[in-house]
Amino acid sequence: MLTPFLSACELRQAAGAGAAAATVSRCLPGERGYLRMSLRGAINAEIDARGSTLGCEGGERPDGRGLRLSFAVPALAGVPALRIVFGLDAAPRRNAAGPLPTNLTLIAEGKQRLYATQGEEHCSIEGLDQQAVGTAGEYRVAARGSCIDPATTLDGAERLYVNRFDFAGLASFAPEEPGHVAAN
Repeated sequence: MLTPFLSACELRQAAGAGAAAATVSRCLPGERGYLRMSLRGAINAEIDARGSTLGCEGGERPDGRGLRLSFAVPALAGVPALRIVFGLDAAPRRNAAGPLPTNLTLIAEGKQRLYATQGEEHCSIEGLDQQAVGTAGEYRVAARGSCIDPATTLDGAERLYVNRFDFAGLASFAPEEPGHVAAN
């Protein structure tokens, strides 16, 4: 759901159309998974995606330094399907207080545009909560944060301002080694 001004019927239709476009896995059941953010500039939208309309996945960054969470939001009301990726400078399975440096990348799939903060100094997480869920190695990762600089296209021609964001998504981590004590 990108805007609270759509009818329930329009939301169901958009969710069905967006499900085919989303290539990330399921998110958390019910309302436990969500993404809220305000976009201004190259894209103007109030995003409030949750439940079955939201795809999410996450885990450790490929370089092993921190976390990566990805969210897929279906196209609605003139806003293209979006994939939003947060790269957090935080340890897996551990809660943390901020500020935690965060990189933000947003892909407007229908417009074939990529916006990125191109560095972790432009956004930060104020608080990070990681809770184990059902399956071994799966965690609900929730955070809130803000950006002080816009995400831009790689050539710098377009700007996308993201003031505040809140999310909760699903991350999968490799099992911890036996005898390792998790510290929160």
